[in-house]
Amino acid sequence: MQKHLHIVAFDVPYPPDYGGVIDVFYKLKVLHQAGFKLHLHCFQYGRAKAPELTHFCESVNYYPRNQKNWKALFSLQPFTVYTRQSKTLEDNLLQDNYPILFEVLHTCYLLNDERFKTRITFFRHSNIEHHYYKHLALAEKNWIKKIYLRLEAIKLKRFEPVVTNASAILAVNENDTVYFQKKYPNLKTYFLPSFHEHDAVNIELKTQATPYLLYHGNLSISENYQAVLWLVNQVFNRLPAIKIIIAGKNPPAFLQQALSNYSHITVFANPNSSEMEMLIAQAKVHVLYTQQATGLKLKLLNVLFKGQYIISNPLMLHGTVFKNAQPSTGLIVATTPDDYVTHITHCFNTAFDETLISKRQQLMESSRTSCITQTFVQVYSTFQSSL
Repeated sequence: MQKHLHIVAFDVPYPPDYGGVIDVFYKLKVLHQAGFKLHLHCFQYGRAKAPELTHFCESVNYYPRNQKNWKALFSLQPFTVYTRQSKTLEDNLLQDNYPILFEVLHTCYLLNDERFKTRITFFRHSNIEHHYYKHLALAEKNWIKKIYLRLEAIKLKRFEPVVTNASAILAVNENDTVYFQKKYPNLKTYFLPSFHEHDAVNIELKTQATPYLLYHGNLSISENYQAVLWLVNQVFNRLPAIKIIIAGKNPPAFLQQALSNYSHITVFANPNSSEMEMLIAQAKVHVLYTQQATGLKLKLLNVLFKGQYIISNPLMLHGTVFKNAQPSTGLIVATTPDDYVTHITHCFNTAFDETLISKRQQLMESSRTSCITQTFVQVYSTFQSSL
């Protein structure tokens, strides 16, 4: 029996260069390899159509996202939802009776439509969106954006119960799985970690002439640039002898100006994918920090599979299977600025070796792409067999 699946994506999932689309892109790739017939529907805004997606999908459809529709700002619906509605999408989904996977809450407006209430539908959770937007608002410096984010958080909280019309929730971390199970006890919720490109640990051991520490992320997002500022003011300013690289998309001018005061810190703006791969592979130490425990930080997964020493605060690990990881894997938890300084200094003076790689492989076993794919296939088959 053929396994067909519609996937409604919030953005064009190529190139896979930021958190949400990484999950979507690698889901397409591995489900195609598992024999699924995939029908992709993308909302398009700022990213070009991607012929590469046709390698994995039976069909790829694009729909404009109208972000300049000012009515959306005054709607009771979240702006992120209102601007992702399409009559053409509705018509395309109604051409057959295949299951539908709605990627993140922003694409879920059709769950309220009576025509879809008899369909098998999956809601793919990425963040508790109203929590995420609330924290973005707290970190945002621009007061207009701050107001927008606060209002969006309120609207997303009001909109979230739409997920009760889905057949099941596929939650990206353990804590959020519990959140949905408690809040919507009549709805099946499954823990399904994020899809990614890795099925084995691949860590380089060769050392650089000048070892360096790396922090990377989308630097245009308030959560990330606030993390950088905290690390610089609390940790990196105390490590003048260590070369530090801050890499990521679109760092704001005020952040670059703040970092220019430190001769040992370099900003690498907008690295391409190969440059970022090189930076991750060759860093002696990766530093991770977040002020909110939402969703799953895909950069954590990426460095766990490809990076040497990783020093993270507990919130970055919150809700993941790595929360009890031991230093024997090269993943170290820091709870204070002093912890960060101590652990960074120690790691720069300690070789990363094959023993640590072996321990890391054991740690990452359940997070391999093949394991995640198997979980999804089991969930899909459970609902498909009920028809």
